[in-house]
Amino acid sequence: MTLSLDTRPEELVVRHGEQELFRYVYVPHDAQRESPRPYFHPIRTLTGDVVSLYRPHDHVWHKGIALSLPNVGDANFWGGVTYVRDQGYVQLPNDGAMVHTGFDVLEADDAGVRVQERLIWVTQQGEHWFTEIRSIAVTADEAAGAWTLAFATTFRNVSGAEVVMGSPTTQGRENAGYGGLFWRGPRSFTGGRVYVPGQQGGDDLMGVRAPWLAFAGDHDEKTGSSTLVFVEAPENPDTPAKWFVRSTPFAAVCPAPFFDVEVPVADGGSLSYAYAVVVADGDGGLAGAEALAKIGEQALIRPVEL
Repeated sequence: MTLSLDTRPEELVVRHGEQELFRYVYVPHDAQRESPRPYFHPIRTLTGDVVSLYRPHDHVWHKGIALSLPNVGDANFWGGVTYVRDQGYVQLPNDGAMVHTGFDVLEADDAGVRVQERLIWVTQQGEHWFTEIRSIAVTADEAAGAWTLAFATTFRNVSGAEVVMGSPTTQGRENAGYGGLFWRGPRSFTGGRVYVPGQQGGDDLMGVRAPWLAFAGDHDEKTGSSTLVFVEAPENPDTPAKWFVRSTPFAAVCPAPFFDVEVPVADGGSLSYAYAVVVADGDGGLAGAEALAKIGEQALIRPVEL
């Protein structure tokens, strides 16, 4: 079956045959406190099982899969409260937005789906701090029961001053290095299995360095599991990635380039990252995750230079 792309005024819909795989909401209508930004949700397997969660009551700024960055200088492009050293989490007037400005590529053919998008990052005070080009590609592997979302981004500092990228951990909160391409899983995935090369675990793998990380969870209302494998491009800065991962109290994964290190971005400077997310029916254990990771490695795309 072929992949198709349905372009709508505020969202893109990708299908495999008649099965919707995901919606990419590029014009969200979220409150400023939730840092409005494009997101992928709902995300489904080839057989239709939903593997993402939108706006959970415990963290209303979690939106399926989204590029989410809590510490961009003193601005927050994650949403909600900001962790401040020696104060803890504080609600500040600093929740910015990633604003869609246009598409340069919208294509679908036998090779898959390809999208190239332009965005700007605007602070809550209306200041334009970053310009971004992101690329999205989708391929399917029916034999493996999986499809892959490839995601690449380049963002350039246009603020007029240096901006330091970080995380709550760089502000003093231990093991809270989240920030990057962040996924929030379904409620039923709580307590799921986490795989990295040569190892299975759970919350004990928080902060592990690995070229890929997989999360497998079980579904409510039916008997069955699904697996997502997150793969980092070897060209990314400071590889292999340091991973933010939780299986309790909820399922979440994020390759976190600023987990415990601050990265200054000079005015006019840029950063580029690329990842692939393989979405598969079933749970093949560690060996199955390794096989899916190889599919993700083949699907990686390169960031576009700004």
